Amino acid sequence: MERRNFIRNAAFSGIALTGVTGAMNASAAGSVTSNNPKFKLKYAPGLGTFKEHAGSDPIDNIKFIADQGFRAIFDNGLMGKEPALQEKIAAELARQNMDLGPFVLYADFSVRTMVLDNEEVREMLRKKMQDGIEVHKRTGVKYALVVPGRYDEKLHWDYQTTNVIKNLRMCCDILGGSGMKLVLEPLNAHTDHPGLFLTGMPQANMICTAVNHPACKIVDDMYHQQITEGNIIPNIDMCWENIGAFHIGDNPGRKEPTTGEINYKNVFKHIYSKGYDGVLCCEHGMSKKGKEGELAWINAYREVDSFEV
Repeated sequence: MERRNFIRNAAFSGIALTGVTGAMNASAAGSVTSNNPKFKLKYAPGLGTFKEHAGSDPIDNIKFIADQGFRAIFDNGLMGKEPALQEKIAAELARQNMDLGPFVLYADFSVRTMVLDNEEVREMLRKKMQDGIEVHKRTGVKYALVVPGRYDEKLHWDYQTTNVIKNLRMCCDILGGSGMKLVLEPLNAHTDHPGLFLTGMPQANMICTAVNHPACKIVDDMYHQQITEGNIIPNIDMCWENIGAFHIGDNPGRKEPTTGEINYKNVFKHIYSKGYDGVLCCEHGMSKKGKEGELAWINAYREVDSFEV
């Protein structure tokens, strides 16, 4: 792994960080150099993040992302793509020696599902797990994201928790030795998703511990966590054995790091120091539009990845 200081793009930001040759450079016209130094952590832009530079083709996007030093991508909509395209994406990622972050397997924010003791819900989940296994076989993706749905105002919270645990055990048993794991995503109720059952890292950690299956993990979305409970680094440590992946987004605004209140350089340094080698999905927007915004986005990651090790 290369451990260098990087030069931040001066054409748009006016800021230069001292560094060595091979760092990213951008012209005023918005062009970027290729084959930049690899990032320390596997920050994963989504397919389509750099459409102003790379267009809409997924393979061209992967090539551009790799050229900028990223070592992973994520695609929430992977499951909805044609099998042939899934395989093509996987082949290009393998060629680039890149990882694929969690895709959305099940996340319906409008209905009560896992909180219920209901055979129809269980049958739906069985089908979802089988579909997810097929995506895993085609792509090698390690994690599939699951949201338990809305809570039930008429059912005691502890009964709902029990039902979620039982439903997740069933899902994990179906996954069995397939090699794919689930990641539960706690989502904030204050800004984005009122009414959902799973809202915090302590709650997700308790559920994973109760499910007691190696295929049940958490995706720590640090944007949501900052809104819900904050205390990001201590919560990472408390939940560490159950964290399978991370989502990134600054708060407020849910844009790239350095645009909000989260000290991502310190957070990433802490995650790196714990030996994490998984994916951190860049699940956020851009603070600027066009090519300038894409370059600012990349430069933000150069800045927060410049921690000393």
